[in-house]
Amino acid sequence: MRSLDIAGTGMQAQQTNVEVISNNIANMSTTGFKRRRAEFQDLIYQNLRRVGSQSSESGSILPSGAQIGLGVRTSAIYRIGEQGSLSQTGNRFDLAIQGNGFFQVTLPNGDTAYTRDGTFGLSAEGQLVTAEGYLVLPGITIPAAAVDVTINPAGEVLAKLDGQVAPANVGQVATAIFANEGGLEAIGDNLLLATPASGAAQVAPPGQPGHGRMLQGFIETSNVNVVQEITNLITAQRAYEMNSKVITASDEMLSTLTRMQ
Repeated sequence: MRSLDIAGTGMQAQQTNVEVISNNIANMSTTGFKRRRAEFQDLIYQNLRRVGSQSSESGSILPSGAQIGLGVRTSAIYRIGEQGSLSQTGNRFDLAIQGNGFFQVTLPNGDTAYTRDGTFGLSAEGQLVTAEGYLVLPGITIPAAAVDVTINPAGEVLAKLDGQVAPANVGQVATAIFANEGGLEAIGDNLLLATPASGAAQVAPPGQPGHGRMLQGFIETSNVNVVQEITNLITAQRAYEMNSKVITASDEMLSTLTRMQ
């Protein structure tokens, strides 16, 4: 009885759907988090009567045939890259990107990771680093004598030194964009890695064509819509229950056959 296996694949698919939704809800307060969406595809079909085949010696062609689907599978889990809301923090080292782009971060193994989380601070050496202590590229050091720091929309870091009228430009925070942002690999800690699917990073100062503007004293919040996620959760739960009822009905049908023997 195929319906048992078919309904089983449906339950597995909806379980995956619920897991994706639960991860979205769990990260509703995560800085720079982008919600995910599960996509599904139907499985292969079994032909009882192949469409287009001859049904008689006279050459009559079957107009539709008879195919039975064998269930569903998860095809992809997409990352939705729409802009999250911008929240003002008052921290002069907090940065947000309004528009496209990612901050670049150097991992301990030397690899470059990418993030929308601009919750930055200073290391003991005065370098701009993430909350985990990873260096923000291209590597900007704030002088210890700086009394104020301004980061303009183009990413230029301007340090006001005591006794000097004009601020000193100590570096510029560049942003990276990709041909396919959905191809980036998430590794946790709000970090992403480039893959062959994402293409190579295209690095340029903020405000350049295709790159968003830099905002100082702001962070980007999660783009999770809680109301929509709860609605999706209820829908997935109902779909799971319906598939389980198919298994129950199929089991009762098998029991009826057993009693007849």
